[in-house]
Amino acid sequence: MTPESVEHPYARLGPDTVLDALESVGFPVDGRLLPLNSYENRVYQVGVDDGRRVVVKFYRPERWSDAAIAEEHDFAEALVAREIPVVAPIRHRGETLHRYAGFRFAVYPNRGGRAPELDDPDTLEWLGRFIGRIHAVGETCSFQHRPRLDPTAGASARDYLLATDWVPPYLRPAYESVTEDLLAHIDAAFSRAGTVRYIGIHGDCHPGNVLWTEEGPHFVDLDDCLTGPAVQDLWMLLSGPREEMTVQLSDVLAGYEDFRDFDRRELHLVEALRSIRVMRYAAWLAERWEDPAFPRTFTWFGDERYWEEHLLGLREQLAALQEPPLVA
Repeated sequence: MTPESVEHPYARLGPDTVLDALESVGFPVDGRLLPLNSYENRVYQVGVDDGRRVVVKFYRPERWSDAAIAEEHDFAEALVAREIPVVAPIRHRGETLHRYAGFRFAVYPNRGGRAPELDDPDTLEWLGRFIGRIHAVGETCSFQHRPRLDPTAGASARDYLLATDWVPPYLRPAYESVTEDLLAHIDAAFSRAGTVRYIGIHGDCHPGNVLWTEEGPHFVDLDDCLTGPAVQDLWMLLSGPREEMTVQLSDVLAGYEDFRDFDRRELHLVEALRSIRVMRYAAWLAERWEDPAFPRTFTWFGDERYWEEHLLGLREQLAALQEPPLVA
């Protein structure tokens, strides 16, 4: 399925607009501008006259309400106030969310770093400590305008793809069948977990959102922070065969539980949450296809081969959901 081409709002976001937006909130720019790897929003590294560099994020139009963005910024500032290494937006005249030429944007200090070495037990324990501290703060916040991560996220992704005819007709019956079974097993996993405690979490705590320096890790991009189970911020640090993930999980929890108890019943949710993410990723690509950056970058999306492989991945997740949970 290929939607008709329409001008996307980001087509109006040229280099001059980016630089003028920063000037409008008191950052005298020196002309240096580097687009950073981001598709949901548009993010740039920009040089300012005193030799520094800042990062400016232009929010995707109509995705978040102002109130939802304010909760993201407040969460980041609450974490920084407790000396947790999260990159929070810079305040200008008391505000962190700004407007220019029809766009909403935020400015951040530039923080570099490298990817964490997730095969190192000390690195995993260190990350676990900081995530435990993030969740200790998350327990005290009450998001009113951010999403809630529960089984309905998988169902909404499935419904969107079926309603918009992205799934090729010859695969549609198989897709409907496997996703129906998958959603039933996701519901069952949440039932086995019992009363899940929903707290404020990072929401997208994959290794790409953790940067490592000589001082240790810092976390970036709270754009997807939400209310959800704590294990959502842990399972994306695990990879490989089951026995390797078991060891990795133990390393993460060794640090995490220095600051917050972890309810082992949430381990029933690992494959359920992974399944939701797999389903949501396909729906996310479909939802964003009118943005020219997506067809240019994800050229393989929409091909029959992609949907065949996606269906295979869903079947693998269905099998994984029928395995016993990880044990730490």
